[in-house]
Amino acid sequence: MRPTAPLILAATLAVAATSLTGCGAFGTDPNTLKIVYLRNTDNKVRHMDAYLSRVKDEFERAHPGKKVKLIPIQAAQPDYWVKVQQMMRSAKTTPDVVYEDTFIINSDVASGYLRPLDRYLERWRDWDQFLPRARTAARAEDGRTYGVPMGTDTRALWFNKKLFAKAGLPTDWRPRSWDELLSTARTLKKRLPGVTPLNVYTGKGPGEASVMQGFEMLLYGTGADPLYDPGARKWVAGSQGFEDVLTFLDTVYGEGLGPHPSDAVDPNVPTRVATELLPERKVAIALDGSWMGQFWIRSGGRPWPAWSKELGRAPMPTQYGQPPGKVSMSGGWTWAIPAKSQKPDLAWKLVETLQSQPNAVEWSLRDAQIAVRADVASDRRYRASMPGIEFFTGLVRHTHYRPALPVYPRVSSAIGEAMEAVTTSDTSPAAAARDYDEELDSITDGKVVNRDR
Repeated sequence: MRPTAPLILAATLAVAATSLTGCGAFGTDPNTLKIVYLRNTDNKVRHMDAYLSRVKDEFERAHPGKKVKLIPIQAAQPDYWVKVQQMMRSAKTTPDVVYEDTFIINSDVASGYLRPLDRYLERWRDWDQFLPRARTAARAEDGRTYGVPMGTDTRALWFNKKLFAKAGLPTDWRPRSWDELLSTARTLKKRLPGVTPLNVYTGKGPGEASVMQGFEMLLYGTGADPLYDPGARKWVAGSQGFEDVLTFLDTVYGEGLGPHPSDAVDPNVPTRVATELLPERKVAIALDGSWMGQFWIRSGGRPWPAWSKELGRAPMPTQYGQPPGKVSMSGGWTWAIPAKSQKPDLAWKLVETLQSQPNAVEWSLRDAQIAVRADVASDRRYRASMPGIEFFTGLVRHTHYRPALPVYPRVSSAIGEAMEAVTTSDTSPAAAARDYDEELDSITDGKVVNRDR
């Protein structure tokens, strides 16, 4: 999954109610399953349509007399979320299978929209193939599982081996701590004038690219449960790790190791990194996602034939190199069954078809997904699908998922504000952390656990 905008605003409800297709009653035919999914807003990108048509034909052949109705919703992700929620409110309009972002599973569970799948999973042999970390992506606060993950993404450090060689640095670089990462960036700044040493997304503009891909990639390398304590069911305030991340960002932008602050907080900076800064050797190291190669292949948005040889990949280290030594963050989508579907058993058979090993491999290839199943990760076609695929797949065992609770979008916004305050103003990391703690207490109605700095 690519970074998603976290805010579902009330205004979106109005837009979604009037502008999206797929609404209205679908009828009650007991032999027809309705599957709702997100169609990319780019009319040229229709690989989900082709994939689901393939699965539809397979399912209908295997279940004579049963039909699958595909219902695409072409929209931005927040609009899609709202539209699906509208549909799941009524048995007359609900789909039977829904393409569900792990990001909003807890919110939809709290609203009563989704059906727990545990009784199906207990009897499904394929569930044993899913990696433990991936299983948690679709598990709600009540301990039950509400979706079957389709795949995921991971994040790491991309670096330009030609620029490293020019600066006299090793091209098999593997930083073991934040200090080693900063030391390398300082060497690059000194030896390669005009090149930005390190890009770490920051500020409010880039949204979740900043919060998940920048801040949380650092924060989850500082210790266990650094943002939300699942045992206490409370958010973490007073965290030394939180302040340390802000100090890291203050160092990057205060010492000129990153882009100019005004460029760093630009909402378009993720696109610039992928299509300009990395291909044109304007940035030496970028903390970014497993999907980046999709920009540079022949059919991508910015073809770059040399990328597979020129770019290296290194895991993001933990703060001091403490075990496990590396960290990643992941998102992803699932197939889920709405609570008001009248055909849950048949819907589960469709989920099994969607998630068979051959179909899971097929989807991973079509959408550049990182495998969440051991039998997909070991598949020959998958392993040959993209340079670096084995590296990013190996990070799944070290990855973390955001605490996708209903209040998370507001927490994310507060983190972005703290990042921007440190990046663009004279606000100290300690002051920005204190401001965040106060905002967190208000956002969560005092549901915080304090870890005194």
